[in-house]
Amino acid sequence: MNIKSVLITGAARRLGSVIARTLHTSGYNVIVHYRRSADAARSLCEDLNRTRADSARIIQGDLAHIARLDQLVIEAAMSWGGLDALINNASAFYPTPLGATTEQQWDDLIASNLKAPFFLAQAAAPWLRTRAGSIVNIVDIHAERPLKGFPVYSISKAGLAALTGALAKELAPHVRVNGVSPGAILWPERGLSEARKAEILERIPLQRAGQPEDIARAALFLLRDAPYVTGQVLSVDGGRSLFS
Repeated sequence: MNIKSVLITGAARRLGSVIARTLHTSGYNVIVHYRRSADAARSLCEDLNRTRADSARIIQGDLAHIARLDQLVIEAAMSWGGLDALINNASAFYPTPLGATTEQQWDDLIASNLKAPFFLAQAAAPWLRTRAGSIVNIVDIHAERPLKGFPVYSISKAGLAALTGALAKELAPHVRVNGVSPGAILWPERGLSEARKAEILERIPLQRAGQPEDIARAALFLLRDAPYVTGQVLSVDGGRSLFS
């Protein structure tokens, strides 16, 4: 039986960990990438390996160190002798009000959300080509509708959406590249007021927040069940993108 392997960036916590669990349950071997969340990554990996022996491994790396990404991908691919999929999930999110944004903040957000996914894809492409593999980028609905107070974040995610189409052209016909664009799935860790949450939910036709599993299942669909789909960004937002 040929078990496929997938590298998931930022997979130790939150959305990334749910994606890892969902793909693992569906038969994938998973490489759980983390930057600082070592304990969470080890705990997740141990849990997955208890379910299926030698099916999950961890790999540490700061994705801002572009020169190290080739080696990171090599280490991931050598876990089980190849690589079938890359999920660019790792992301930075914080406000950058116009007039107070620093160059360091610009560089940090662009590096995390756009630059690293490009260079990871470039490093992974030779491995993915040999297995007719796939890339899924986790974008954001604010790639199309910028979030006030978060201009650099919004710009970086718009770039990631454009990168999805560009890579789909560059890597066709051997590698498919798609994106998933979440709406209100997980509230930011720094918190929103209950009034602000209610305001957001009122603008969603389904009148509720989604679940991380909604994004994970969309990623699984694009990896496993959509062999004639490439260059697309699938909005998973409860219908929020229907409105301006």
